[in-house]
Amino acid sequence: MPAFLFEPARYPEQPGVYIMKNNEGRILYVGKSKCIRDRLRAYFNGADKRRRIPALTAEIAEISVIVVNNEHESLILENNLIKIHKPPYNRALKKDNSGYAYLQLTREPLPRLIAHYRDRRAVREETGEAASARSFGGAAERELRLALEQTAAGAEARDGGARPPKRAEPAPTPALEDQPAERFGPFISSRFREAVIAFVTEHYKLRTCVTLPKRACLEYHLGKCSGVCAGHISHEEYRETARAAAKLLAGGGERLVGAMYSQMEAYAERLAFEKAEHMLRHIRILERTPERQIVDTETDGTQEAVYFGESDVCIAQFHEGMLHRLECIPWSRGEEGAAACDRFLMERYKTLSRPDEIIASEIGDARLLRAALRRRGQPAVRITVPQRGMKRDLLGLCRRNLEETKRSQA
Repeated sequence: MPAFLFEPARYPEQPGVYIMKNNEGRILYVGKSKCIRDRLRAYFNGADKRRRIPALTAEIAEISVIVVNNEHESLILENNLIKIHKPPYNRALKKDNSGYAYLQLTREPLPRLIAHYRDRRAVREETGEAASARSFGGAAERELRLALEQTAAGAEARDGGARPPKRAEPAPTPALEDQPAERFGPFISSRFREAVIAFVTEHYKLRTCVTLPKRACLEYHLGKCSGVCAGHISHEEYRETARAAAKLLAGGGERLVGAMYSQMEAYAERLAFEKAEHMLRHIRILERTPERQIVDTETDGTQEAVYFGESDVCIAQFHEGMLHRLECIPWSRGEEGAAACDRFLMERYKTLSRPDEIIASEIGDARLLRAALRRRGQPAVRITVPQRGMKRDLLGLCRRNLEETKRSQA
């Protein structure tokens, strides 16, 4: 196999992730950078001195990229893709209980605030090696592309396209107290996440004990817990404070920063300058962290965001709000206009599993398309053409990647 020829101009000077694959389409390594071109250049010009780099570059046959909006998104997307695909050259972040966690209020009668890691088992089940090849330009994508081109030419679609991925067996339903009530995040810094847990827990005097004791413990006597176990406040009063904590976290950075500033000032007034300095350090981290990101959100089910260009389509696939696949496929709009968009979607879901929701940049006849995509015994697919909000931003992400793909091929 000839050595991979790295051409810097083909890669963007933007934040995102890069996916290195071998000639069989297997993902070898997933990385992230705030400038993809510069980071990739280091692999091939000798600047990266890690021992495994020569072995990695010797296996590379293709490098695909996903451009995102900021470095914050690239960190989260890299974390998810590593956990889903478990590439052999990625040593860190493979474990599900590593990387970037959420904060979660448990659904117990007396909730606790804990760190929560996303469950990616269903995504891994759905994305085998064949799915990985399809997602980033492998043989299955070429089969799908051929089927679409044949359809555009008026030929009947053959049965050789990509087969629907095997559905994951649903995980056992956890006990009520283990189910998530509300989640906040994800948090990039584990140290900051733990500081937020400590601050919110102490600020609202939430319990930290897994099993409720029969008498007030040391945390109560230190003024860090409400002592609900010993009846110092009622269960309803405790739940009200937990709701207030959830409201603070849901309000995002500005409200949380305000509360932390107040706590910092209280520490300073008590001459606890070390605690005040510690709090200020974490406030600065929060103020530098961009809140908005769209690659990992709390969304149920499966979604596909489909952006139609004039001669290409870009599709981003989401499972439970996690972006796990992005592909750009040539197509022909011709003179059909929006009707060509409907035809593309009808043909696509003849060979691939239908998501719960299709977020499209344009469609022709929503009623006709919904009827064509109906499956016996399944709820009707949701078809959305957003004009604003996060779903519109998902289409914007597809558009940026489509533009970058066309630029790299020019």
